[in-house]
Amino acid sequence: LKEATGGQVPKPEGYTLFLTTQSDEPPQGIFKKKLSEYRRIRDGDLVAPHKLPLLYEFPPPMLKAKEHQKPANFYITNPNLGRSVSQDWLEEQYDEAQQGDMADQQVFYAKHLNVEIGVGLLHDAWAGAKHWAKAADPTLTLDTLLDRSEVVIAGIDGGGLDDLFGLTLLGREKVTHRWLSWSHAYAQLDVWERRKDIVSALDGFITDRDLTKCEDPTADIAGICEILGRVLEAGLFPAQYAVGLDPHGVAGLIDALIEIGFTQEQLNAVAQGFRLNSAVIGSERKLKDGTLRHADQPLMDWCVGNAKAEQRGNAVVITKQIAGKAKIDPLIALFNAVILMSRNPEAQGGIDDFISQFKRAG
Repeated sequence: LKEATGGQVPKPEGYTLFLTTQSDEPPQGIFKKKLSEYRRIRDGDLVAPHKLPLLYEFPPPMLKAKEHQKPANFYITNPNLGRSVSQDWLEEQYDEAQQGDMADQQVFYAKHLNVEIGVGLLHDAWAGAKHWAKAADPTLTLDTLLDRSEVVIAGIDGGGLDDLFGLTLLGREKVTHRWLSWSHAYAQLDVWERRKDIVSALDGFITDRDLTKCEDPTADIAGICEILGRVLEAGLFPAQYAVGLDPHGVAGLIDALIEIGFTQEQLNAVAQGFRLNSAVIGSERKLKDGTLRHADQPLMDWCVGNAKAEQRGNAVVITKQIAGKAKIDPLIALFNAVILMSRNPEAQGGIDDFISQFKRAG
């Protein structure tokens, strides 16, 4: 893209035209960046006199009222209606989409009505994804989670060199007892070499500070130990069942955690696959009823959107929508944490708790 636009430098009369419909997946990478930029210019929030946005989109109030589903309004996002496309054809395609599943409908909305697909609207999406967006808490960060929580559980999901190393902290909020979630992920340089189709998305998550690119092979372990060390020092971890881990490929991390003060009783392997069913189902319900809130992180929006639900017997198993490129590791880390939080743990308490108890005793 830089090479293409750079060719205009000696020709000031030249211009670059970006022409596209909405994506049939939630926007990410360069498309998401450009879409956000030109919406801001259109709305007057960003001044860029050499850029002209021409976006045919329904206003949010019309989308909320489902006015975009009325054929009489199709002209709003189809400026060439009556020329390259007819009203009759659009209505025929709309009727066919309505006979299909949600995925068919969303493709029609995206491609013909320019409606942005949100998290959880893909075929076979995890049921909790439908409620993910409304459960976001923009004020929730690592620091505020620690301040607001009476006890914290960590969930960790590792993987191969071309996977993400996912960490999720799950806190139980004081007074309300709501569950609060914050996540971070680490990626080895191999991911940028082997998964070039998601590089733009990953670079965006780095900018958001939700993802760390591991220039050093041990940066993921060091980063996780630093974060969990803070929680341990604050006395927010329980004496047992404090950290739930996917048992595969985490031997080095376990050794490092023990070195900084964790006990064997605090580190627990969490069985994967169908054995996570209770966490998967439980998270869905808590997202819907508002008792699970999560930090507003594009990384997790992406991971949740990548999750595919498969029914295996009586259990729901969460897998990737697309093998290889659709990463879900931080989401699995959340489920690992949910398994342990469901045990209703109590925090050990830190030095501040000890001093408070000492004063009360005196």
